[in-house]
Amino acid sequence: MGVANETLRGENRAGGQAMASSRRARRWAGARDWHLPAPPPKYVRVHVGSKGLLGPRRFMDGLGLVLFAVAFFLPFITSNAYFMSIGTSAAIFVMLASGLNVVVGYAGLLDLGYVAFFAVGAYASGIMSTRYGWDMLPTIPVVLVACVIAGIVIGGPTLRLRSDYLAIVTLGFGEIIRRVAQNIDVTGGATGIYGIRKFSFFGIDLSQNIELFGIVFPPNVSFYMFTVACMGIAVVSAARLAKGRMGRAWQAVRDDEDAAEAMGINTYTTKLTAYVTGAIWGGMAGMLQGAHVGGISPTQFMFLNSALILMAVVMGGMGSTPGVIIGGLVISLLPEVLREAQNARYLLFGLALVAVMVFRPKGLWPANWHLPFLGTGHTLRTDELADPAADPPGPPGAELDAPPVSMLDLAPPEAEANALVSGLAADGEDGAGTGGAASATGPGADGEDGAGSGGAASATGLGADGEEDGAGSGRGASATGLGADGEEAER
Repeated sequence: MGVANETLRGENRAGGQAMASSRRARRWAGARDWHLPAPPPKYVRVHVGSKGLLGPRRFMDGLGLVLFAVAFFLPFITSNAYFMSIGTSAAIFVMLASGLNVVVGYAGLLDLGYVAFFAVGAYASGIMSTRYGWDMLPTIPVVLVACVIAGIVIGGPTLRLRSDYLAIVTLGFGEIIRRVAQNIDVTGGATGIYGIRKFSFFGIDLSQNIELFGIVFPPNVSFYMFTVACMGIAVVSAARLAKGRMGRAWQAVRDDEDAAEAMGINTYTTKLTAYVTGAIWGGMAGMLQGAHVGGISPTQFMFLNSALILMAVVMGGMGSTPGVIIGGLVISLLPEVLREAQNARYLLFGLALVAVMVFRPKGLWPANWHLPFLGTGHTLRTDELADPAADPPGPPGAELDAPPVSMLDLAPPEAEANALVSGLAADGEDGAGTGGAASATGPGADGEDGAGSGGAASATGLGADGEEDGAGSGRGASATGLGADGEEAER
């Protein structure tokens, strides 16, 4: 008898659960066109600062364009051969720093052998120019392919490492490339390659005097202007990549590789992409270096050059485009400025670097730094925006880019049909049903709230005919709910 009663109670319980499930299914079928509204944002990112030309991004773009124009038209101020030579070398160095910034600054990969890609680009273009008689312009695809292959060969087995281990391995690969170039015949051995041609395109030979609009441009001036143009394209391209989808993936891997992988980012492919991108930048700079000097040798690709390029990125500000430009110019031009000090110039150069690292540990221009007179972005609570008496943060006289918005403006369109958490219902009364507490998420199928007619509402339920979600014959109701008759849902 006891076994039969237990079996009967089990069947009744299963029947009650089936009825409750079917009741919920019918209710959701009737409300299948109803969607849960997104909650209003709690924080809003607003820009506070000057408008027009003094806006941060517009001002920096304009400043960069002006400085680029000054560098490009510098020969009209002075066309001294010495200034053109060191200016060309500085532009190539800035291009190298921009490429390494992709690897170190954006992706967070410590590379101590970046000069290896510099050598790959220089030797690839030099071999095609001297041995096969190619002009420099057709060698660009060869340089790109060689740099991509070198980036995959070097980065493929090493990018699974992290931190110091990656730095040591890349340092070793950089030395391997130099030693190989020093000991094989195709690269000229220890002597290197000489007689590399200048660029020529569209009938313009940069190794000859060029007359344009009645102005004669010597070879060193025309090649300087060409190098500055290539440097500008490289810097802008790297900055645009950093702001795209791939750039955000690089920064996610840099900040926390494990968290980035948990969010679905293929960290290995992302790091390899950054490494290959940096290799392309380094190879193009090597091609320009070979054309500028006219010859290359293994002594130009020692570890010291890798250290100087990394120093430019760190001292300027990792991940900062203006910082990388400033760092590259300082590292490449400061020894020339101190040349009058003769033997003491390297001592002064080292002291200057130490002083910068002490007083500006994040670099001369960190990635998150802005000029003081420009506005910055602020994160505000939506209730602060709703209060018109609240003074916006920022410098005196700063204004919001957009007018203040209220909580009702930020509310979803379905607010007229749903009771919000803030207690606003469609008719302006409290979000609760008759004599009940407000439902947290949605209305009932009959247009009333999730509360029963005399009981507290379920936290997530949809009321149907005054009953609660999941309540069937007094069973399965919410732990906090009360039945339609005012009694407790659980018995």
